Amino acid sequence: MKASELREMNDEQLQATLNETVETLFRLRIRARTERLDAPSELKRLRRLIARIKTIQRQRELEAMDPQQRALIQDRNRRRRRRKRLRAAKAK
Repeated sequence: MKASELREMNDEQLQATLNETVETLFRLRIRARTERLDAPSELKRLRRLIARIKTIQRQRELEAMDPQQRALIQDRNRRRRRRKRLRAAKAK
């Protein structure tokens, strides 16, 4: 499913799709442990679909916030990413 198709869904449809996809991934992981899968790439596709759905949900959540609160969250995230990059560079 494409991101554009997901964006056209309302919040309830998006949540239902997420729940269904998580359940499908769970069942597929169990099958992968007990038998050989016909399409192992399905695991990757489902993980990416879950990530797309969660990204869209987070974007909508941020859009619903007031601009000042959104700016605080974005600033905090920038500082976290910067610290992470600095730690990674220091470790090398």
